Amino acid sequence: MPKKNVQAPVTLRVATFNVSMDASNYLAAEDWQSKGAEALPQALEDAHPQIRAIAEIIQHIRPDILVLNEFDYLPQKNVLQQFQQQFLAVSQNGEAPIHYEHAFIAPVNTGRPSPFDLNRDGKTSGVGDDAWGYGNYPGQYGMAVLSRFPIDREATRTFQYFKWRDLPGALQPLLPGTHEPWYSPAAWAEMPLSAKSHWDVKIDVSGYALHLLVSHPTPPVFDGEENRNGRRNFDEIRFWQEYVSHLDDDFIYDDQGRRGGLADEQRFVIAGDLNASVESADNIPGAIAQLLEHPAIQGSFTPTSAGGLENMPENPQAVEHTASWRKRADYVLPSSYGIRIIDGGVFWPREGEAKAELVESRESSSDHRLVWLDIQLR
Repeated sequence: MPKKNVQAPVTLRVATFNVSMDASNYLAAEDWQSKGAEALPQALEDAHPQIRAIAEIIQHIRPDILVLNEFDYLPQKNVLQQFQQQFLAVSQNGEAPIHYEHAFIAPVNTGRPSPFDLNRDGKTSGVGDDAWGYGNYPGQYGMAVLSRFPIDREATRTFQYFKWRDLPGALQPLLPGTHEPWYSPAAWAEMPLSAKSHWDVKIDVSGYALHLLVSHPTPPVFDGEENRNGRRNFDEIRFWQEYVSHLDDDFIYDDQGRRGGLADEQRFVIAGDLNASVESADNIPGAIAQLLEHPAIQGSFTPTSAGGLENMPENPQAVEHTASWRKRADYVLPSSYGIRIIDGGVFWPREGEAKAELVESRESSSDHRLVWLDIQLR
């Protein structure tokens, strides 16, 4: 009998990096609203040292697939192409240039004006807390994906407009000490779940279909006793739990009108700055455990760094931290099905080591660190 044709395993590196490439890293706070949308284009034009450092880190780690968080969505400026051509394709401090033939970027809710007083301060400004996702201008804190492998755009799904109220058991914020909703009925009816967006980017990795599940939930802080951001953060993370669970998922709908979650026996990687940590008292308890303890997800492997431990030596969990503010916030979580974890890490050199200057401060590169995982699809 002829032997069954078995596809050879494929090894690749997947990474996520909150790159802080928005106006708050280039302008004074008083200029964020009036000049914010011009900040990243100008910083790219000026070859800002922070952007050169970001590119150097990416060239050094060399991911095959890379998620960028806090990369402004400015469709009129084509900033993603400019970043690739003028920085990634040019050697930074002796590192070899890197080229991603495929990219995906799409609108986000940050800075998208709402007509409601979402923060209940008596004004409807349409920006900041009154935008559908906190932002001083449309597209601030956006997202992007870079890939060496082809992206199936027709099969890729976005969930920017999925309503928070349509998530079963949604943690609707309440006025403190009452059972009254924080948001007006009209605002709640239109409130998107995603502070930025949720994406299922389907990538063809040498014949294997890989679903890259990308998001950047709102930080669970900057609110009050109503904990509206903490509740939204929890439910933004829960969306992925529901999406990969193969249960009753007909409530899920994407921006293209297609319903349901991820089909059974699919390879996926959840990647991004999830703004949640097992250590954080700011998160609703169990927020990140929804993913780390899910049977469809390999949540037990934790990337580490010596620099993280040096940043907070009294805390043994510091070796897992991915942000300078001493928490694990950024994740690359592969599916249990069809993926083997080979290795992983956090780019965070100790003081005095090579390239440590790249992570000295947020101004040097970012307040987050690049997190990578080497995986084998099989």
